[in-house]
Amino acid sequence: METTRLSTKGQIVLPKSLRTSRSWGPGTEFTVEETPEGVLLRPARRFKRTTLDQVVGCLKSKLKPNQKPATLAQMDEAITREVLRRHDRGRY
Repeated sequence: METTRLSTKGQIVLPKSLRTSRSWGPGTEFTVEETPEGVLLRPARRFKRTTLDQVVGCLKSKLKPNQKPATLAQMDEAITREVLRRHDRGRY
């Protein structure tokens, strides 16, 4: 276990090994919770929690009336066509 010290500005430096292993870079935001055992730091959520229905709901608005969503095979085919088109133009 490593120790750290509270600065006069109220800052604590987390050990580099911990920051590296957790991929916490400068600007990472944390929630701070007081617990019976002490203080708990957790990385703050980047995005508001959503449900699958909310995500699917935003995709439905892209479909025209009576249009069925594309199948995985159709999506793969469209991606392949676009990659080949860009390759032919010399973009890759």
